[in-house]
Parts: sequence; C-alpha cells; structure tokens
Amino acid sequence: MSGPRSTHDLLPSERHFVIAMSELRFGRFEFLKIEGGELVLDPWPTTRRDVKFGSPDAAMHKPLREAFERKGQVTEFFDYVRAVDSGQIRCLELRHGVLFTMEIEQGPNGSGGGRG
Repeated sequence: MSGPRSTHDLLPSERHFVIAMSELRFGRFEFLKIEGGELVLDPWPTTRRDVKFGSPDAAMHKPLREAFERKGQVTEFFDYVRAVDSGQIRCLELRHGVLFTMEIEQGPNGSGGGRG
C-alpha cells in the first residue's frame, strides 16, 4: 500500500495526527500503536512538548494542506506506518512541526517495522 501524496489521500486518523503534529511543533509522541497499517489514537499517545525559554515561537501554524505538501517526511512516515501490521512507535520526535526521528519497536525477526 502506498502512502498519501496529498491531504486528500489521508485517512481520518492520519489527518487528525498531522494536525496534532503541526500544533505540537517541538516535542514527541510516545507509545503510539499501529494496527493494520493505521495509527491507533484511542487512547491518545503520550505527548511531550519541549519548551525553550527566551525564544519566541516563530512558528506560525500552517494550514493542513500547506504543512503536508511541504513536508516529504509526512509521506515517508505514513508509507512506513501503512506497511506495519502491528507495532509500536516508542518515540516520534518533531522539531519545528517537522518529523525528525522515530524509534519503533520491532519483533526479533524485524517484523512489525514495515522495512525489516
């Protein structure tokens, strides 16, 4: 299955999560489950926001369409998620509202990570 190429290709759960990523800006989502190639958002994953004092948040929130289209990482992320039958993202880190790193739990044979 191929990941989304525009906002029109997003599943409802993916759209909800892209908005949450955009609003978080700096921080991480932890213990995010994947079932059947889709994020499980109920219960909502642990969210940790990073706050830097003395620095204005120059981040103007971009509309969903603009935020999605200029960030190839979002497409790459959902390509990865959609290839996972069952797994758990231990930590998904964002900087400036952009996906930065992901730590994912995989089975001993590399399964559960989509790209074993």
